[in-house]
Amino acid sequence: MATRSTIMDTNSFRAEHADGLDAATRQLTDKRSKVLGESYRLFYRKPVHLVRGEGQYLWDAAGNKYLDVYNNVASIGHCHPAVIEAVNQQMKMLNTHTRYLHERILDYTEELLATTPDAIDRAMYMCTGSEANDLAIRVARAFSGGTGIIVSQEAYHGTSDLTSGVSPALGSGQPLAATTRLVSPPDAYRVNAPDLGEWFANEIQKQIDDMKAHGIKFAGFLADSIFSSDGVLPNPRGFLQKAVDVVHANGGIFIADEVQPGFGRTGDAFWGFARHGVVPDVVTTGKPMGNGIPVSGLLAKSDVLAAFSDDIPYFNTFGGNPVAMAAAQAVLTVIKEEGLQEHSRVVGAKLLAELQKLMDRHESIGDVRGAGLFIGFELVQDRTSKTPDKALALDLTEKLRDHRVLTSVAGPYGNVLKLRPPLAFQEADIDWLVDALDKSLTELGR
Repeated sequence: MATRSTIMDTNSFRAEHADGLDAATRQLTDKRSKVLGESYRLFYRKPVHLVRGEGQYLWDAAGNKYLDVYNNVASIGHCHPAVIEAVNQQMKMLNTHTRYLHERILDYTEELLATTPDAIDRAMYMCTGSEANDLAIRVARAFSGGTGIIVSQEAYHGTSDLTSGVSPALGSGQPLAATTRLVSPPDAYRVNAPDLGEWFANEIQKQIDDMKAHGIKFAGFLADSIFSSDGVLPNPRGFLQKAVDVVHANGGIFIADEVQPGFGRTGDAFWGFARHGVVPDVVTTGKPMGNGIPVSGLLAKSDVLAAFSDDIPYFNTFGGNPVAMAAAQAVLTVIKEEGLQEHSRVVGAKLLAELQKLMDRHESIGDVRGAGLFIGFELVQDRTSKTPDKALALDLTEKLRDHRVLTSVAGPYGNVLKLRPPLAFQEADIDWLVDALDKSLTELGR
């Protein structure tokens, strides 16, 4: 029996959908299968053929305009002119690896570290978030002398051998490492606990104890601070502190995977972890820091990083190359000059309020939660039992596609719409999204 995963297969085109496609789309899907193989996935039962993007909007081959409510990789907006100009100018001058001196990587690092707590004072660069998290695991193991890594139940941290081994969201077909332990997600909607932070800290301690019972030494806790793959779990602010205290008390480190919640997206803070008042030992970033240009980073406390870097040379051929650094610098400048963190806070709060109003019209909406422009929209069969409604979530994404709104699902039950638009999303776009959700749910009779 074929395995399925939440992150890859839940909202995806599959062979049984092919007969419903028009000839041009069918030709592209057939060719894609032939030349790219079967591991790749497309969104939607009827895939979207995109040809252009600008800001928060995308256009398909037929000229239809879509509202992108999912793509955080183009973090400040598709085809942002500042990034295009910076990359173009640097490409004309030089693009080579980091074993030569160059000012860009140093200037950018100073700017980036200025956004972090003082204790985080070192940076290293790669090309993808997977590589950053891979290195973070190696650093955790070097610092702690252990191998055990704890992640949340539906976490996604990458596709390398190390990171796929700590990414349960990839599904049952991808085995987890024997040294990986899963912790129940801090879901304020479903967990009935007077103190969610204490409950979550206890869950982590249980997994550390299980490691000890199996002869595994604990190395670290790796988490995306908004728990996006677990269904977007941002609140209450501060609940992570007790968990981090438990991690440190057991000799491990806390790795904050900021690929998704970082760079102003939550509105409350520049970094997602900062909403919880914690200082990670290691921070990882990914392609949103370059608006989609392949660049990622690992930021760390110098004493934690030294356990690895003092003994093991690290070289990532094009990690931190001048063109990637130019893109990253442009993104950082735009976030500051366009006030995108505050924009995310203000517009995100207005969007959240409008989405919550839909609960009065549609009993199928169990919960709407979020921080800034990162919102989870949970669908249930019954509000009292909170029974997840995965089928409705999938049908809703298809209906939204018909209304030219693009998003997808998350969470262990596949019943949470992850609403995470580029930061170019404007107040004027709220009506489009909310109306599309309202009409789609009405059309589905829910």
